[in-house]
Amino acid sequence: MIRPAAPADVPTIRALIAALADYEREPEAAKATDEQLHAALFAEHPAVFGLIAEDDAGTPVGFALYFLNFSTWNGTHGIYLEDLFVLPEVRGGGYGSALLRELARIAVERGYGRVEWSVLDWNEPSIGFYKALGAVPMDEWTTMRLTGDALMAFGS
Repeated sequence: MIRPAAPADVPTIRALIAALADYEREPEAAKATDEQLHAALFAEHPAVFGLIAEDDAGTPVGFALYFLNFSTWNGTHGIYLEDLFVLPEVRGGGYGSALLRELARIAVERGYGRVEWSVLDWNEPSIGFYKALGAVPMDEWTTMRLTGDALMAFGS
C-alpha cells in the first residue's frame, strides 16, 4: 500500500533516509533531523511531500520524497523525486514501482508535465529498473551543484 506521509512517520522517514545513505555509500551525509523533516513536510506550505510504502502488515518498507519543479518550456509543474528507497529485504516486491506509479498518477491527475529524478551512475540495478518502467536517461545533461564553502563564498 502507498499512502501520503503523516507527521508520525517522520522518525521512520529519517531512519529510511539513513538506510538510503548507507546504500549510496555516504552514511555521514544524512544529517536531516526529525525537526527539519517535520518542518519541510508538514508546514502550512510544505516544501516537500512524502509517500510511504507499507507491507501487508502495515509496516513501512519504503518511501519517496518529492517536490514540485517547473518547466518554463512546457509552462507546467513537474515532480522532482528527491529520494526513493525500499528496504533491501523487500526489493522485488513491487514497492518501488508502486511508489513511482503513485507519483505518475499525481502528475497526471494534476496536469504536471513530467516526473524526473537522478540516479547514481554506478547504480545499475536501479537504472535497469527505471528503464524497464519507460524512464529515459537524460545523458546530454550534467547536474551542477553549488554547496558548502563555494556556496557560502558566492552567496555572501
